[in-house]
Parts: sequence; C-alpha cells; structure tokens
Amino acid sequence: MVAPPLAPARLAELVLDWFDRHGRKDLPWQRDPSPYRVWVSEVMLQQTQVVVVVPYFDRFMARLPTLAALAAAPSDLVLHLWSGLGYYARARNLHRAAALVVAEHGGELPTDLARLQALPGIGRSTAGAILSLALGQRHPILDGNVKRVLARCFAIPGWPGHAQVLARLWDLAEHCTPAERAGVYGQAMMDLGATLCTRAAPACGRCPLASGCAALARGDPSAFPAPKPRREVPVREVWMLILHNPAGEVLLERRPPAGVWGGLWSLPECRPGCDPADWCHSRLGAVPILVEKLPRRRHAFSHLQLDIQPLRLVLEACPMAIADGADHLWCNPRRPGTLGLAAPVARLLAEIEGPGNHPQAERESQKGDSP
Repeated sequence: MVAPPLAPARLAELVLDWFDRHGRKDLPWQRDPSPYRVWVSEVMLQQTQVVVVVPYFDRFMARLPTLAALAAAPSDLVLHLWSGLGYYARARNLHRAAALVVAEHGGELPTDLARLQALPGIGRSTAGAILSLALGQRHPILDGNVKRVLARCFAIPGWPGHAQVLARLWDLAEHCTPAERAGVYGQAMMDLGATLCTRAAPACGRCPLASGCAALARGDPSAFPAPKPRREVPVREVWMLILHNPAGEVLLERRPPAGVWGGLWSLPECRPGCDPADWCHSRLGAVPILVEKLPRRRHAFSHLQLDIQPLRLVLEACPMAIADGADHLWCNPRRPGTLGLAAPVARLLAEIEGPGNHPQAERESQKGDSP
C-alpha cells in the first residue's frame, strides 16, 4: 500500500524536529553565517561532499576572509586555493561575481533574489540558500540532496535534470518551505539528504519522513530519483612534457579560460606519438639531453577520461625566450607557490621531486660516467 502524501506543514515539522535533535550545527560556514561565507560554502558544495569541502573552506577563508579580499585577489591565488576541488568554472565565476559586487553593489551581496541570481555562477537554489541561511528569508533550496529527499518522499518519477521533473520538484520545495525558520528548514533538508537519505543504502529506519515516504512504501526508495541517462564517456590521450631547464625549473603554461582546467597552470602538451625532441626544437629552440617516459596515469572528469603520458625532458640550455611569455613561466617544482595547478600536474611535480629524481643530479651523474 502506497503511503498518503505528507502535507507540506507536517513534512516541515518532522524535518525541523529531526534537525533540532540530530542535525549538524557546527560546520565552519554555520559559524557566523554571513552571506559571503554561505555563498562560498554553497558554491564549494556543488557536486562535492562536505568532508572534502571543510578543509578547502577553512583555507579559503583564512586567505580571503571577506568579499572585498576575494574581489581584489589575483586569479592565480583563487585557483590555487581551489586546486583539487574540481569544476574550476565555479572558482572563476566566484571571482568574477565578487568583482561585480564591489563594482555595482557597493561591496555587499544583493539581498534581492533576482539581483543575486544575475551574478555569475549563482542559480536559483544557491541564491535561495544565501538569503535563507544567512538572512532568514523564506526561499526554497533545491540542491542535489533536497531533490533526492523530495523525489523519494513523493515518489516523483524521472531524472531531475529533465525540465518537467525539475519543475515538479521546485513546486514541492516551494510548498514545503515553512514561513518560520525557513533557513533552518533548508539546512535540515540538505542535511537529511546528505546523512540519511543518501543515494545508496538510505537509512530509512532512522529517517523522520519514513512513515510518509511514498518511495519507501513502494519498497524501493533507491529507485527515486531516476538516474541520469548513461552515455559513453570518451577517452582522450595526451602527452604532457615535464621540461627541466639547467636550473631544475619546470616549464608551465596557463590553460585557456574555457575548457579542461580553464585558467589553471599546466604542463605543455604535444600530440601523442610526436617526437618530443622535435617539439622542443620547434617551440623552444632548445635541445633535450634526456627524454624519459614516466608511468601513464588516468584522470577522470564527469564528461571525459584523460589518459596522460608524462615525458620528462632535461634541456641542454635554457631557451632565450618563450612566445606568449605572460602565459608561460619557469617554476621551481619544490616551491610552486600560490599557482593554481591542475591536480595531476601538482602530483607530477611532487613525484619528480622525490629521491633520486632531480635532473641536476642526473646531469652530474652523466658527467661522472663520461670518459
């Protein structure tokens, strides 16, 4: 027998009561929940779990504690603080939006939903979260966790990415958000989805909504919401060149603003199968005295699998000049500073600095072995 649908007021009552007794109330962004702190946390939490976000949020706030500090920060610092979180468009939009807030809104985030949504990277749910969690305004929140709770409680068929399903979930979110304690309710719904009503193995026995959950009454709560339609993820091969100059520095280049690792510093790439010595000669006017293949590795994106073949090259002499100098630099791999590095690149730099991997030592060894 399918359970009758919960009345919105009853659902809110049950969720708030559960949160008062069991909810998480000491996450970093819940302490002093200013609009700026809530905004940064909500952007970081998009497609990323709380346990991963907490240390990133703490480091971000330690370096950029105010919106004005974020707006004034160089993009390299923002991307450096974001390195490893992925989905780097989030960081670029955060930075752009902060500059717009300073330029057009006197340095304060708008307290109007429409004007807040007009900023880069702030959608309806993020805007609602900022205004409700920080300022107590009544706005529904519909992140991935809340979508899952509502889809199960009301047995909403279909994938939430489809427009009709999403519209139904927004309608439910609007009706279930109470007039009082709206911010607490929004936090409670997100917490419920993150801790009990999880994607796999939901803890229905401890859920405050179990008695009125239509999906549970049907016997298969994990069937809701429907998963995203599967599509084959393409695999792309890339050769990354770890180019050492005689001082042991490594050449980095800035990625284009859009696309994979947009705006981050990465290693130069060449076409798979090409001769890296020819690449060095044509691009840098330099000759490598050592070319070494390192173990392959794979880096997974949501839309792409990247097969990376790293090649380490030691140059005989430092190139006199590099085209597009603003987008190229020589980096000390032992002290990369505050550069925004793609995660696989940061790992490669750490690996080549391991024992016995320093190119200067190799050159000295080669000199000692020569007649």
